[in-house]
Amino acid sequence: MPRRSKSGSTWARRADVAVQRFRSIEEMNSAPILTGAGHAFERFLRHCARYRTIAPRNYPRGVFKFRGIEEAQAARARVSKQTRA
Repeated sequence: MPRRSKSGSTWARRADVAVQRFRSIEEMNSAPILTGAGHAFERFLRHCARYRTIAPRNYPRGVFKFRGIEEAQAARARVSKQTRA
């Protein structure tokens, strides 16, 4: 919900950000790094699941032996063409 400032302009509500103050660079370097409560990683997992749903990879099952590199590359091209279709 947008709120209005004293000047009348609207601005979006933001999450509270903790501010740390340090007296020296050494104190700053020894301070632990503050991270969120895991929301970013959960968002990443949801994004990966959505991507896998939209573009699943279908590989042929089994182990294949090829007589030469040309035969292997032709088989890879066939599989790539089938998964795109």
